[in-house]
Amino acid sequence: MKRTLLILIAAALCLAGCKVTYSFSGTSIDPDVRTICIPTLEYKAMRVNPSLANDLSEAIRTRFRRMTSLEQVDMDGDLEISGEITGYDVRASAVTAAEVAAQNRLTVSVKIDFTNNKHPEDSFSGKSFSAYADYDSTNSLDAVESSLCTEIVDKIVEDIFNATVAQW
Repeated sequence: MKRTLLILIAAALCLAGCKVTYSFSGTSIDPDVRTICIPTLEYKAMRVNPSLANDLSEAIRTRFRRMTSLEQVDMDGDLEISGEITGYDVRASAVTAAEVAAQNRLTVSVKIDFTNNKHPEDSFSGKSFSAYADYDSTNSLDAVESSLCTEIVDKIVEDIFNATVAQW
């Protein structure tokens, strides 16, 4: 009993001395990092989706709110994530024998700047992220755009989260 207690105390002391905080969400955020600033992304793609910049920005904010204890601030955060949507494209992804598109692919591309004001060595600038979703060409983009964008936004948010605080 005493030995087990001693081992637990030693383990707790070792973990207390660690610089990086680990959590069940997979993040590794230094304990001195307490705030994050995530302004709305700029929309610079040629093809227009009027709600995408706001939807993607809000999804990033939501992910950080749910998966970290960081306080979200409007400016001068310990961490800052900004960027722009650079691509919103539809292309054929599968063609039939009659050379007609059987499936189309919606691809969204973004460039993200991540600034860690407490630990600048973790920062990056202009890192590209993209995701896509396929849909049957018998459907119009207007009919499936909302569900495709939700799927794509989820993928991009996961990649951004992992690249910034999970450091994968």
